[in-house]
Amino acid sequence: MRFDLPQNQMIGVDDVVLRLDPSPLPFEENYRAEVEANWKKEKAAQPALFNGRILMFADLQLQDRVLEGRCHLTDYATFMYWRSIRPHSDVAHCFAHPALVSSDGALVAARMSQHTANPGKVYFAAGSFEQDDLRDGRIDHVANMEREVMEETGLDLTRFRHEPNYRVLAMVTGTVIFRRYQLDMTADEAARGIEAHVAQDPNPEIEGPVILRDASAEPDGLLPHMQAFRDWHFANPMRL
Repeated sequence: MRFDLPQNQMIGVDDVVLRLDPSPLPFEENYRAEVEANWKKEKAAQPALFNGRILMFADLQLQDRVLEGRCHLTDYATFMYWRSIRPHSDVAHCFAHPALVSSDGALVAARMSQHTANPGKVYFAAGSFEQDDLRDGRIDHVANMEREVMEETGLDLTRFRHEPNYRVLAMVTGTVIFRRYQLDMTADEAARGIEAHVAQDPNPEIEGPVILRDASAEPDGLLPHMQAFRDWHFANPMRL
């Protein structure tokens, strides 16, 4: 198992290749009792949590500007236990963040609903890699981003231009794959559209949009990886 990514650095990569290992996740096997006990506590605190199938990583590394990873199918309960004790040398979480950039240069993030695992936290519309993201033994990280953004905000990522490469940020809390997408609307226009989408959802994942207009923007609940990306983004404006 290798997790040799530089920590707390925004690293440019040209591609992302994340492959499935069909064997059980050793971490899940080794901590089954602890996972079950923690899940009972998590469900008591947030009854809406669902123990679905997600992908966690036993290997993440950089090879010639390519992020490569080896993942295993596990359940959400295992992720939640890992989150309660992270970091752990045998397993890591990796997820994709489509960074929505408005036509007037702001970042369009979202605040998570109170019934989720991250109530009130602010980050880009996103979700863990799931079983449905697998295509021929590899994670389709782009399809994951497109689905999550559509579900949470109503925005269709396939309509928008994006940068060809990615930024990767490895932190104790997980490894984030960022890609910037250029919206064809202002931040205020995007916010109104997202608010309308949320209003029509009987059980929305997000409370609503949060706009970061400059490097000083620091709304309550802004997660550390978002703070790092905010600083990098405004120091490196998007140009397509």
